[in-house]
Amino acid sequence: MDLSALTIFRAVVRENGVTRAAAKLNRVQSNVTTRIRQLEETLGTDLFIRDGRRLVLTPAGETLLPYAERLLALAEEARHAVSENRPQGRLRLGTMESTAASRLPRVLAAYHRQWPQVTLELTTGVTRALIESVRSFEVDAAIMARPYEPDALPAEQFESVAVFEEELTLVTPRGHQPETLAREAAGLTLVAFERGCAYRSYAMRWYEQQGIRPARVLELGSYHAIVACVAAGAGVAVAPRSVLELAGLGDEVDMHPMGELGQIDTLLVWRKGHFSAALNAMRELLLTKPQ
Repeated sequence: MDLSALTIFRAVVRENGVTRAAAKLNRVQSNVTTRIRQLEETLGTDLFIRDGRRLVLTPAGETLLPYAERLLALAEEARHAVSENRPQGRLRLGTMESTAASRLPRVLAAYHRQWPQVTLELTTGVTRALIESVRSFEVDAAIMARPYEPDALPAEQFESVAVFEEELTLVTPRGHQPETLAREAAGLTLVAFERGCAYRSYAMRWYEQQGIRPARVLELGSYHAIVACVAAGAGVAVAPRSVLELAGLGDEVDMHPMGELGQIDTLLVWRKGHFSAALNAMRELLLTKPQ
């Protein structure tokens, strides 16, 4: 079982088919199909079944996938270990949208200047999805808000370091007074990212502390859309002050402090034991905060 075959197998799974996998790997479709067939012959079992135009993993394929992820990650780690500890190759980094917009541009620019031989791949998602991406080796590390749930990052699986601190604010339409804020918020919609967003969890905890619940939750996928809804009177939201100020969105709404609950660490998280020179260079830059 060679690594290139496992790479092709993983790509077919991730890209949900041979055509997109071939494009991703810069291979012809017939080559991808042949290599999958050869892998199945080596293992003595089918890895996929065809359901209409889709390829679906068989139970054997489901079993193989996590092993393939671990073997490919270990091979990548081995390549880093024998490369004189100089950053090179590929660094796959997951991050929250808010961090990508407000904190990372200068860090990524400085990283590229210092280590141009490293290919950076950046993906965004909510905290829960980022944790799963690190756990399954889809990314080498992720930058995420510290989860509210204390067991979300078990020490036997993950390592982390705090790299930023964000101030979460309760965002309301203009004119809401602090002394009546909790009572008024109880009758309004909470505008938030999808479930799995750490900031949404902190918002719900704020509601619990006030002894209230939001009237309903409206899920949106960007802070511009969220703030626009709040400014129009559709509800309230929780967002990092840095994002609102950077985008000039704070002029459209009122921002209210959330006390200690609003002081949130942003962590760099990686799979325990899965570290590399490229990731270490990124960690050092995040800790030094290039200007």
